[in-house]
Amino acid sequence: MTEPDFKKGEGLAPVLVQDHETGEVLMLAYMNREAWMKTLETGKAHYWSRSRQSLWLKGETSGHLQLVREVRLDCDEDAILLKVEQLGGAACHTGYRSCFYRKWADGDFVTVGKRVFDPKEVYR
Repeated sequence: MTEPDFKKGEGLAPVLVQDHETGEVLMLAYMNREAWMKTLETGKAHYWSRSRQSLWLKGETSGHLQLVREVRLDCDEDAILLKVEQLGGAACHTGYRSCFYRKWADGDFVTVGKRVFDPKEVYR
């Protein structure tokens, strides 16, 4: 089976995550081989947390799971594209649908996304 070349990124490959219907970019994360295999095995997005240094199932705490609908690998085999069905309406731990909810305008970033949930209520 062809799989990402995790050696190029010191054991990690970047993962771009899009909504499978709209193409909206939801987040950027990282996978190691364990997260890759768990994602393929379960059909649910698993990632490697660089800050916690551990495997995590996206939505394990919030309930905002990502069901994988399509997996793509780039030409260099070192970056992954996941097209997902985002459950719960939000991919971002800050409560926004997309982690890319800010836009550069007039010399600063302004919030253009709408908050879907209050993180203080979800992550107690």
